[in-house]
Amino acid sequence: MNLIRVSVSEASRLFGISSRTIRRAIAEGELTYVVVRGRYKLSFESLVKWSQVRPTVKNKLAKNGIGQFVQQWKIRNRLYSPNPQALENHDQKS
Repeated sequence: MNLIRVSVSEASRLFGISSRTIRRAIAEGELTYVVVRGRYKLSFESLVKWSQVRPTVKNKLAKNGIGQFVQQWKIRNRLYSPNPQALENHDQKS
């Protein structure tokens, strides 16, 4: 599995929060990261998990972050919706 890593500024834009909030979470050891050329690269998975246990971050994610676009991404035409059996088969193979 490939890890997705994002910069502090990318995380800030995606989650609709300030970069100071991200840096504070790094300092408190709440996020997984590596340092590449003097810059933090955050694990996207740890960002998502962290955002879900922080009510303020979770709300900002929904209002100001990437969550504000979810309604636009929903598939309204059932013809193109995923087949539940195909999803079950995929989960069993994983």
